[in-house]
Amino acid sequence: MPHFLIDCSEDILRQKTKHEIMSTVNEVALKSGLFKPEDIKVRVRPFDEFMINGSKEPFIHVFSHIMQGRTTEQKAMLSKSVVETLVKMFPEVGIVSMNVDEFEKATYCNKPMLK
Repeated sequence: MPHFLIDCSEDILRQKTKHEIMSTVNEVALKSGLFKPEDIKVRVRPFDEFMINGSKEPFIHVFSHIMQGRTTEQKAMLSKSVVETLVKMFPEVGIVSMNVDEFEKATYCNKPMLK
């Protein structure tokens, strides 16, 4: 926890590598002070087929899934920090966005919890 899933148009990867993008989002998440370094998970999912307003405009959207317990202000700061950083990285991309969803502690389970 947390998970950052970066959806983007495939052409984004002609500008920066997956590793560069993932490292950047990981760094912003770490600097937020909301997460332990070992808990942050980041993935990139490029799309070659998509439609935005009837055309293929370059885009980046980060879906973040975090454990409940952060304030609205903390979540807003996280979104703003990630978007600001990606806008600096990709100034010509018109669609850069992020949302924060929460996992419910009571229903979350992972392998170490099975012991």
